[in-house]
Amino acid sequence: MKITKAIIPAAGMGTRVLPASKAVPKEMLNIVDKPAIQYIVEEAVAAGITDILIITNRGKGVIEDHFDHAFELETKLEGNASKAKILEDVKACANLANIYFIRQKETKGLGHAVLCAKSFVGDEPFAVMYGDDVIISEDPVVGQLCRAYEKYGHGVVGVKEVPREDVPKYCSLDVTPLEGSTMAVHDIIEKPTPEEIMSCYSILGRVVLPPEVFDLIEQTPPDKKSGEVYLTDAMCELAKRGELNAVDFDGIRYDMGNKLGIMKANCEVALNHEEIGEDFKEYLKELVKTF
Repeated sequence: MKITKAIIPAAGMGTRVLPASKAVPKEMLNIVDKPAIQYIVEEAVAAGITDILIITNRGKGVIEDHFDHAFELETKLEGNASKAKILEDVKACANLANIYFIRQKETKGLGHAVLCAKSFVGDEPFAVMYGDDVIISEDPVVGQLCRAYEKYGHGVVGVKEVPREDVPKYCSLDVTPLEGSTMAVHDIIEKPTPEEIMSCYSILGRVVLPPEVFDLIEQTPPDKKSGEVYLTDAMCELAKRGELNAVDFDGIRYDMGNKLGIMKANCEVALNHEEIGEDFKEYLKELVKTF
């Protein structure tokens, strides 16, 4: 079944990048000339997804404004030949896809955020694209996962190998090879201790899930310490049923909830930017000589 719906959870408070995220949602922090969340939406669209639900919370109305028409701005740009490309880019934001919004009124974790999308998804498989993670690739990563779902009929998580010392920040998967970059997942441990690490494969920002996952989330008790409902718990249940695969995706992932990740994203995307790439490269060459 072709996947046409995606959820982008964007309700986090961005505490790791304060004070930048005090008044500006971290999803709206820029990478060169576009906010991070636009890269995620564009990835979904490039993969053939037509309907996107962005889950926000109080104080993030600017995300909705970004994907709406700005008539005053568009009117000011119209008729100015030198601004034609800018006008085209501004208008494109409002026409990327069918974009919907809902608020997660309580901060209860990723599992709870995804559950907010149950009526939007209905009985279809869907993608979850984490709002913190921008992934740059020629072949959209969510599209790579969708193809694996369509081939095997099981949920799919996007993974990369991370340094062993970093695995406790994410999760660890017990996997066996299937075909190419696709693996079967047998177990997942969220934020494992060093002794619990099963492999250095961790889920990084993209998953495709069957609609049955909502029942599993509803049966998942909140974590006793944090009070959050973890999506990982529901995906772990799919894995134990033999209904979850992993794809070692082709792409470069940037953690936009992390100060260093934001700087890496801006630097590396700028180097490949058609407008400023060459000038920025020369600037960096000269800059490094001074350190």
